[in-house]
Amino acid sequence: MNGTKSFVCAIRGPITLITLGVLFALNNFTTYRFDQTWPVLLIVFGLLTLLRRGIEPPAPPPTPFAYTPQAPPPTPYGQTPYSQTPYSQTAPPAEVAKGGFGGSAPQRPAESTGNSPANPGGTA
Repeated sequence: MNGTKSFVCAIRGPITLITLGVLFALNNFTTYRFDQTWPVLLIVFGLLTLLRRGIEPPAPPPTPFAYTPQAPPPTPYGQTPYSQTPYSQTAPPAEVAKGGFGGSAPQRPAESTGNSPANPGGTA
């Protein structure tokens, strides 16, 4: 089997050169031109490939992939997995909100020290 495969590989080059020589001879000595006969090269390549594949033994089937589930990695101390993140909790009350982009959060009420937006220093 292996000797036949090497034989097919060995004759591929010479058969291609012989075919090319025949096509050039047809170009020079007949009315057939190379631009009309070059598809013969494709046919010869295809026949040689079919011959080689017909001689090769079939490839073994791939081994089935067995999925073995693994335990998730341990979480570092003090952290929770993603399924238990605090993002699923409710938002803090509006009076504790510290603002955000564009100032869309409600303003915090002024404290008893006298600080207000109009009097930032706290002196009344």
